[in-house]
Amino acid sequence: MYKSGEDRRIMVKVAKLYYFEGHTQAQIAKIIGVSRPIISKLLAQAREENVVEIYIKDESAHTVDLEMQIERHYGVREVIVLPKSDYQPEMVRKMLGKAAASHISKKVPHISKIGISWGKSVYSFVEEYPYRREDHLHIVPLIGGMGQSHLDLHSNILSLRLAQKINSSCSYLYAPAMMDNSELKERLLSSLDIFGVLEEGKNVDIAVVGLGNPVQNSTMEEIGYLSSEDVASLKRSNAIGDLNSQFYDVNGEPLNHPLNERVIGLGMEDLRNVPETVAIAEGLNKVKSIHAGLKSGIINTFITDDETATALMSHVDEGVTEQI
Repeated sequence: MYKSGEDRRIMVKVAKLYYFEGHTQAQIAKIIGVSRPIISKLLAQAREENVVEIYIKDESAHTVDLEMQIERHYGVREVIVLPKSDYQPEMVRKMLGKAAASHISKKVPHISKIGISWGKSVYSFVEEYPYRREDHLHIVPLIGGMGQSHLDLHSNILSLRLAQKINSSCSYLYAPAMMDNSELKERLLSSLDIFGVLEEGKNVDIAVVGLGNPVQNSTMEEIGYLSSEDVASLKRSNAIGDLNSQFYDVNGEPLNHPLNERVIGLGMEDLRNVPETVAIAEGLNKVKSIHAGLKSGIINTFITDDETATALMSHVDEGVTEQI
């Protein structure tokens, strides 16, 4: 074997042949006259001793790093982070919708039912989904979709819109997302039309949902589902976020609140049983909501922008610091 100085020279030469000249480990083994496992060990040693420093020079490298951090911390199967740049919120949502459409369209040959929630993020997903013939698919609303305003954000309209784009069929949930009281909700659930669609929703292959902050810039308040009194009540109950209009606490657990008893739609435990739940969310006002939502373990795929992702991981670091 070589002396120490000779060992280092060989190590550097192996690194240059591998990283700069593109030779395979087997080719280098022939050039140097040693076995391929020795070449592998020399390359590993070069990295350990910082003779070789590997970094990725690409504008998407930082987003990939954020994706991996979030996946590791929360145990999410897949995270997609897009660069926000200087885009306005509408354009960011459009980008995230396009990413969700691309992610799901790749899985379409192997699935038969897609569940659709409601809201601005889900609207962007539907709008960005490509026109193509996928008539084996059936689209199912996951929450009631009747109302007087912002009809384009409602689940029934979004389900119909997606079905039209792919020349497929869809169901309709003939009920509002939130009833005036739980008694009226129970009466509606006795209808086979409504109960049957909710059962369909429990058996979709993929659920597409938004993730909201019910007490700050809430779309539910904007369209009239929540009154100012409702928002105040949710604040007092420490509601931190909502999935499919189901409110949850800081630990991602369903909130024990009367409003949750009035929602006509899939609950959080129903979503947990769906093979893949895709959540789309962005905005600094949603960082704590996202943190708790990801802790719930319900979300398998999370799509966001780099500003939100960076703030999310900073929030995680702050939490660790506080615990220490």
